[in-house]
Amino acid sequence: MNTKPLILLALALGSLAAVAGPNPCARNPCAKPANPCAAKAGIDPKLVSRPAGYQPQAGDPKLGERLWMDTKLSSNGMSCNSCHANHAAFQAGFAEPYPHFVAMAKDQAGLKAVHLDEMIQACMVMPMAAKPLPWGSKELAALTAYTGDVVQKTFKPANPCSARPANPCAPKPAGQ
Repeated sequence: MNTKPLILLALALGSLAAVAGPNPCARNPCAKPANPCAAKAGIDPKLVSRPAGYQPQAGDPKLGERLWMDTKLSSNGMSCNSCHANHAAFQAGFAEPYPHFVAMAKDQAGLKAVHLDEMIQACMVMPMAAKPLPWGSKELAALTAYTGDVVQKTFKPANPCSARPANPCAPKPAGQ
């Protein structure tokens, strides 16, 4: 048997695989992409944790909406909306009442659970590369009110696999 055609075919298929890129069956089609807004380095949890005796204030959601879009709050041209336009970059847990676990707060500040105002402070410090807002400020109260009363209440967590095409590597049901 002449094996030369088989060797050439194997080499050609290997070349095609290299050109086509990695095997799509080798990765999880439901894996979430990395959050582009996630911070790269850890922070001091004291920067974003409520100070002793702190009592949150009621805020103005209309001011909060303006601040949500304001790139001047950051040092890098980002706003809250840069990461979270149309509810982007929120995990399913965002729909849960605060305080709760937030992966970014745990990964970057070691906090097991955060209040909403603490998460806003974490976003100010991490992705927006700014100083935290003053505790008790009308700005922090307004952003917290808008985020909780508008953004969080309209957020509907989705099944991460529901919008993805069927996995071409999944086993086929018997008879197909």
